[in-house]
Amino acid sequence: MTTWIESTPDNYLQEKTPTAANVTASTDLQLTGKGLQKLRGFGGCFNELGYLPLSKLADDKQQEIYKDLFSPDELNFTFNRTPIGANDFAETWYSYDETDGDYDLKEFSVDHDKQTLIPYINNAKKYQPNLQLFASPWTPPTWMKFPKVYNFGRIVMTPENLQAYANYFVKYIRAYEKQGIHIERVCPQNEVFADQKFPSCLWSSDDLKVFIRDYLGPTFEKEGIDTEIFLGTLNGPEDMSFNASGIKLDNYNRYVDNILFDDDARKYIKGIGYQWAGQNAIERTHNSWPEIELIQTESECGYGDNSWVYAEYIFHLVNHYFTAGATAYTYWNIILGDSISTWGWHQNSMFSIDSKTQAVTRNPEYYVMRHYAHYVKPGAQVLETTGHFNSMGKAFRNPDGQLVVVVQNALERALPFTFADPEDASKSVEATLAPNSFNTFVID
Repeated sequence: MTTWIESTPDNYLQEKTPTAANVTASTDLQLTGKGLQKLRGFGGCFNELGYLPLSKLADDKQQEIYKDLFSPDELNFTFNRTPIGANDFAETWYSYDETDGDYDLKEFSVDHDKQTLIPYINNAKKYQPNLQLFASPWTPPTWMKFPKVYNFGRIVMTPENLQAYANYFVKYIRAYEKQGIHIERVCPQNEVFADQKFPSCLWSSDDLKVFIRDYLGPTFEKEGIDTEIFLGTLNGPEDMSFNASGIKLDNYNRYVDNILFDDDARKYIKGIGYQWAGQNAIERTHNSWPEIELIQTESECGYGDNSWVYAEYIFHLVNHYFTAGATAYTYWNIILGDSISTWGWHQNSMFSIDSKTQAVTRNPEYYVMRHYAHYVKPGAQVLETTGHFNSMGKAFRNPDGQLVVVVQNALERALPFTFADPEDASKSVEATLAPNSFNTFVID
């Protein structure tokens, strides 16, 4: 039996019946017989500016949204992200210790998060028994940086400072553990290449290598911390990009390989997280370091119009990252109200909540994620495919053996489509895909 779920700009999640093609070959999309990486799953980021409008809804409406996002029977978000301190979608900028020179971290506290992020995560856990979290800071405490600001700057590379920052991670992990929240993995810095208006911190390749190799890794080892260290989140490197001065040249190998070829640093790195411009580098890592796990760490956010066209772009990103070897895909703002970030950027989200009417809207990117996350289960294996729809489609085998094919028709006209499994003609399907549509075929 095959179930076909179709979404178009005007009609979402319609169940339809495809034709049984009874073929073992297709020029559209067919399996090669090769299995690729297994997936950890899908998820989103717990941001304060999502929790605040959600928390103002009536409790039954809140629970409906939590269930929709996290229940194994719904979107089944398992692989999720949380910030360490403030990010650009925090209500205000903060760290867990802003006492200048407090190298012993005597003033460290996560009390701020007890009002927002911690209840956000714990409410999600009520519906998702297998919820996993990775965490990253957008900035160290300001007194560890030059200049001493949340936005811009770099960490000061003194041994005293770096050891205090490694201890900061340990304290964060243990403080969250006391709140019933386990942090499975950390990325030492969000977007190491980004010098931004919002909380951020630049890291050179050498500085990041030294911090992981000589401080963070050994400190986790000494303190018995089982949280994994992932290199990232990497929003690059871009070998060539344009800026106000003209052309900016970087070098992928001088940044990523400089770290990975250092065996003493590499032994602490369990994987790498890529996002934004990192989409252009992830394939190079996968080609050179196929043994290293890769994850996608932040979906790109748009400009708040929540258009179908941008949802099509997100569909492409999911396909791209899985083609490049990623084992997880993490959405960004799963919920937003009608406020903007602390630095003035309107962004897209899966859910929008109107502050005046309390109306809840599921936006087009909700349906993109639904087409994947509801049907492709944690532990599913990506299956290699060939065909003319290969840039628009992806096939998976769930742990129970069920086949799932997720495919887009990006054209503005209907297209005939056939999927084939060369080893089993009964698994083939034939359908006419509507213009600008997302489609999921679940083949038992």
